[in-house]
Amino acid sequence: MNNIYDELRSALYSVWHRRWLALGVAWGVCLLGWLVVAMVPNTYESKARIYVKLDDVLAEQIGIRGNRKGDIERVQQTLTSAINLEKVIRGTSLGQEVTSPKQMEGAILSLGRKIKVESAQENLFEITAHYGDGSNSDAANAKLAQDIVQKMIDIFREENLAGNRGEMSQSLEFMDQQLAQRQKELEAAEQKRLAFEAQNPELAQGGMSVMQRLESSRAELRGLDADLAAAQSALAAINGQLAGTPRTLAGGGMAGGARGALAEAQAVLAGMRARGLTENHPDVIAAKNQVNALKGPAAAQGDAGGMPNPAYTSLESIKAERAANVQSLMARRAAVQAELSRITTQQISNPQVAAEQQRINRDYDVLKQQYDKLLQDREQLRLRGEVETEANAVKFQVIDPPTTPRAPAAPNRPVLLFGVLVVGLGAGVAAAFAVGQLRSTFATTAKLERAIGLPVLGAITTTLTDAGRELRKKRMKLFYAATAALGGVFVLLLVVEIIQVSMVA
Repeated sequence: MNNIYDELRSALYSVWHRRWLALGVAWGVCLLGWLVVAMVPNTYESKARIYVKLDDVLAEQIGIRGNRKGDIERVQQTLTSAINLEKVIRGTSLGQEVTSPKQMEGAILSLGRKIKVESAQENLFEITAHYGDGSNSDAANAKLAQDIVQKMIDIFREENLAGNRGEMSQSLEFMDQQLAQRQKELEAAEQKRLAFEAQNPELAQGGMSVMQRLESSRAELRGLDADLAAAQSALAAINGQLAGTPRTLAGGGMAGGARGALAEAQAVLAGMRARGLTENHPDVIAAKNQVNALKGPAAAQGDAGGMPNPAYTSLESIKAERAANVQSLMARRAAVQAELSRITTQQISNPQVAAEQQRINRDYDVLKQQYDKLLQDREQLRLRGEVETEANAVKFQVIDPPTTPRAPAAPNRPVLLFGVLVVGLGAGVAAAFAVGQLRSTFATTAKLERAIGLPVLGAITTTLTDAGRELRKKRMKLFYAATAALGGVFVLLLVVEIIQVSMVA
């Protein structure tokens, strides 16, 4: 710890002993640094915010609202393009000194680094411009920064509100040309199809090709098969119910006779079949045996005292209706099957004609779809152009106009001046300490002891005369005055900077 303390004392003594060297170096570094800071031009910043409303009732109603966002993004990306930057240069005083294409390229590259366009929100844009030229005054630089932002706003307005009307007209003209070409091709295909149908009337029924009629007949046949199977199943069900329903009902006095027992047994058998029991089921076999056993006594008993069964009569009418439906479906199926056979025979007997018909119809359908799609796109494009012209959906509004710079955005000159002062003082101290290290002197007795390895008995202090002490006082006053002068120059530079900023404001 003592060694560190001795080293610190030695260093301070070495610097203080060479204080004039330290002060001279500090003055030189500070003057040079402050000169460099003074040569750095002030850069002024101007900002503006613009709002673009994308929503519009009419645009949303006709379904073109989605393209507006893409248009705004496109303008944002191209706003700082070389063409637009050239417009800014020619529209401001920046273009006064540009006389050649090479100078224009350099000016565009330099300006591109000073302009920034950002999207603060979905439809809120911020344009920022920095400008500082040492050949201009601060007031001129501030005015140029504001003019640059204003010109960028004008270009933004032109890109959005002036719109792409010329581009829209060219697009409509191109769509009309394509529609006219597709219409001619469609008319030629239609004439070709009509000529083919006139030469082969047996293949042109209902405007359908052989393959289309074949597929339609097959689909209809599959539907008829399903309907016929359902109708036959319904007929079989009604036949089962009829088999288990007696034709007549026994009279009041004969309710316990053989006919009554037979009717009851038949009802039980019909109920089992209705539940889905098969003919091989033991209960069904037992019920059938009981019905067969009762048929003889019931026949011997006769019809005396019986009456017609209304349920049986109703089931008979339902059976007749379902049987007629089955016959109708079978007849329709036979007709469709005959038509299918005839079409198949035609296709087999003349496959080249059928293939030609299929190719003609396919070409016609493709051209028709293309024409309809182009017609729809052309109408949507025309409607969009009218909306942009009459009721433009982009609402442009300047939220914050270009600000007038009141103070330079860069550099922060007071901080730079203070930094130069600190660096200068540090350089002076470092120079004095370095010179002290190069000189083979000893500031303390302890340092001398460590250097020679022998004990030091004592030290003799410096003794000054009265004239020497007076001279030392004068030199100290001069040193303090020079140091204060360095601080005074720093304060003076700060005052000058404040006055210059206030003059611009």
